[in-house]
Amino acid sequence: MSSSCFTDLAQQYIDGEWRPGTGSWDIIDFNPYDGEKLASIPIATVDEVDQAYRAAARAQRAWAAADPPDRQAVFETALRLVDEREDEIAALIAEELGGTRPRAAFEIGLVKEFLRDAARLTLSAEACVVPARTAGKEHRLHRVPVGVVGVISPFNFPFLLSIKPVAAALALGNAVVLKPHQDTPVTGGTLIARLFEDAGLPPGLLNVVLTDIAEIGDAFIEHPVPGVISFTGSDKVGRHVATVCAGQLKRAVLELGGNSALVVLDDADLDYAVDAAVFSRYADQGQICMAAHRVLVDRAVAAEFTEKYVAKVRTLRTGDPRDPRTVIGPVLNSLQAGSISATVEQAEAEGATVLVRGRAADNLVGPSVVTDVPADSSLLHREILGPVALLVPFDGEEEAVRVLNDTPSGLSGAVHTADVERGVAFARRIEAGMFHVNDGTIHDEPLVPFGGEECSDKGRLGGRSVLDAFTTLKWISVQRGRSAFPF
Repeated sequence: MSSSCFTDLAQQYIDGEWRPGTGSWDIIDFNPYDGEKLASIPIATVDEVDQAYRAAARAQRAWAAADPPDRQAVFETALRLVDEREDEIAALIAEELGGTRPRAAFEIGLVKEFLRDAARLTLSAEACVVPARTAGKEHRLHRVPVGVVGVISPFNFPFLLSIKPVAAALALGNAVVLKPHQDTPVTGGTLIARLFEDAGLPPGLLNVVLTDIAEIGDAFIEHPVPGVISFTGSDKVGRHVATVCAGQLKRAVLELGGNSALVVLDDADLDYAVDAAVFSRYADQGQICMAAHRVLVDRAVAAEFTEKYVAKVRTLRTGDPRDPRTVIGPVLNSLQAGSISATVEQAEAEGATVLVRGRAADNLVGPSVVTDVPADSSLLHREILGPVALLVPFDGEEEAVRVLNDTPSGLSGAVHTADVERGVAFARRIEAGMFHVNDGTIHDEPLVPFGGEECSDKGRLGGRSVLDAFTTLKWISVQRGRSAFPF
């Protein structure tokens, strides 16, 4: 991928104009694999955040009033552009994220699905009539856009996790200001602005500000214009976002971290379960909120499963994400790499057994497999964003349910069994927003509500949930004939 592409996109996008930020320092965009400097981006200030929100507010009313087929055409064109530019986008993902080709294809495929769904959403504005108690009275309920939505997206799967709320909010008649993670400003931000600009989205409806809280503090959340803040990231930051929004009676849609697990019951197809568990842990270097950090295995089959699992993990190639043979590319930065190595060291210090130890070189961290983790270890209760799997044996379903639910997070999970209804009954007992029978833990589709329980999420995106996230209900009553008033 040429460096000029990053240079072209290393700007703020405000009110349909590409321009540098006016902050006193720069965001430096690095390639996590080789450390190459991709771009230097003058940071956006509080004033530019204000300009972005004001532009969105000005543009939104006309967009909401536009004919739905006109809005739909923008998303259909954006989808066609992603198809045409897929190789270029995959190269950007490899350069900025260290994403492998299979991982990029997976993300781009999901982006296409959400753009198709956004085109559908433009035609889904609801109006319904509710029965009235008064003769001649008619109650009509209309879905209307909230107005302006602020979107804060993460570094992992940034293309998808920015497009997902941005496209839905726009499709439903809102305007958007997007603040991508500072480590993925292009794939999570300005690449999306360029796609929608080329697709014919009117100026001002999508604005992208490349900035950092060190520069703007809470200004992005506190600004009076947005009625909704959509945030994807850690539960620690999510709590702060929710607190600030609550203080302003502003809606917060939060997609937070997870501590997902894949469970292997005693009657599971072990070869298939191994394939599902390895993908669920090591896809995108394990930097996915739905990744199976823990693999729970019934002790009756644990020895056989562990042998097969370890053998498959040892075949995973770590290296240059541009090499089609690579399965595990670099993690995002040195801080992340150090945290992963420290996780394995902590497990070992606590008495765990390291079955596979991933070699670390700069931001490349090979896959690790750890077992015999003490039940009171903090590692079993927190999210591990990296290629480290914890194998946890259990004795019977009751213990599996107890272990699985003993975590503050409840996002995703999976169970493997020869009896599908046994799997469904097991899934219903787990405190998680999403659970899959005889599959992996990593799934997302436009027509189903994505979200978790406990500390994993507040709100849902997908299916009818996006209507609750990005629209509000207006009650219009009609009186046919004359009302009788008490005085």
